[in-house]
Amino acid sequence: MVIKGLITVAIAYLMGSIPFGYIIYRMKKGGDIREVGSGNIGATNVARFLGKEGWLFTFSLDLLKGFLAVLIARFLSLEPIWIASSGIAAILGHSFPLYIGFRGGKGVATSLGVFIALAPIAVLPALGIFVLLVSLFHYVSLGSMSAAFSFPFFVLLFNYPGEIVIGAFVCAGLIIIRHKDNLIRLLRGEENRVFQ
Repeated sequence: MVIKGLITVAIAYLMGSIPFGYIIYRMKKGGDIREVGSGNIGATNVARFLGKEGWLFTFSLDLLKGFLAVLIARFLSLEPIWIASSGIAAILGHSFPLYIGFRGGKGVATSLGVFIALAPIAVLPALGIFVLLVSLFHYVSLGSMSAAFSFPFFVLLFNYPGEIVIGAFVCAGLIIIRHKDNLIRLLRGEENRVFQ
């Protein structure tokens, strides 16, 4: 079981490492998405240069790799600790992708895929927080961090296994840490808004 779990976690990391935003931008525009805009390989930065279509493809594929990483672990009937670890590995893969020198994204879409697979009921109120804050303040980063912060508490509230709760806290922590620069810009009033 341990060997199977470790192999599954490794596969999850490799799946998470697939830099869809980087690939899509390179196919459409050429060059490296990390050298333009925010320097991120995620859907928000891709949308700045490829519009809604680029955003949709990047977001969907990044979400899917997080979802599948957890789904594979579940399919193999692994214990909750390995299921949660697979989700964490996918997010780490997106943030520090093996294939492009460990310079990746913030992991929001991949984390959402992981969250949907880990604890779907807990995703709904966290997603509601995201939509509310982005609608009110027009900061995607604020909505992302707030939703990530709240998610583990909803997992706890809905009585998911302890290993899943711990995994949710770790995943949320990864998202918030990856948004540290956004947090600094928010505090300075320099963060970019959307829908304006």
